[in-house]
Amino acid sequence: MILETFPVGALGCNCTIVGDPESGEAIVIDGGDEVPEIARRLDAHGLRARYLVHTHAHIDHIGALGPLRERVGGEGLLHHADLPLYATLAQQAIWIGMLTAPEVVPLDGNLSDGDVLTAGSIALGCLHTPGHTPGSTSFALDTGGATILFTGDTLFRGAVGRWDLGGTSLADIVASIRRKLLVYDDGCLVVPGHGPATTIGEERRENPFLS
Repeated sequence: MILETFPVGALGCNCTIVGDPESGEAIVIDGGDEVPEIARRLDAHGLRARYLVHTHAHIDHIGALGPLRERVGGEGLLHHADLPLYATLAQQAIWIGMLTAPEVVPLDGNLSDGDVLTAGSIALGCLHTPGHTPGSTSFALDTGGATILFTGDTLFRGAVGRWDLGGTSLADIVASIRRKLLVYDDGCLVVPGHGPATTIGEERRENPFLS
């Protein structure tokens, strides 16, 4: 398995490429910016995108969907509860000082809780974890004996995502983390939407929002 996480954009969104070298298929998680760099890394590994998946519809996580899909292919997927938020990309661009707003493009399908996306031998499970946004989705990657969680802006190292941006609450985000993420073993690696990785055990013991 090819697994590569790297920050993209001014807000440092963690983008991840998960690729199966045998089939050449890949899933890109949160390709929100820097299309040429994402394409370069896919090409360097000899991969083609099958899915472009997004943990939620904030501009730094999904703003590049249109040009990225044109460049590398793949199906763009988002949880349906975040479609109204996705429609506000122009307003989001103003909030963060972008001079030109990215285009809102049609999605190729919806992410739903319990879905499993496959690309070659890769199996990526979808966990609906509302709280940061109504449609926030975490992804569980089966690496053959261990699971890696990609939590977007739901769970960070020592923190949780904002819940005051509309339609959610702190109770929502904590409930999602407890029901969908803390069920994994302590050694489970967590790759958040920004910043350093952590583990479920570390967050269970030390995250002040979960105590």
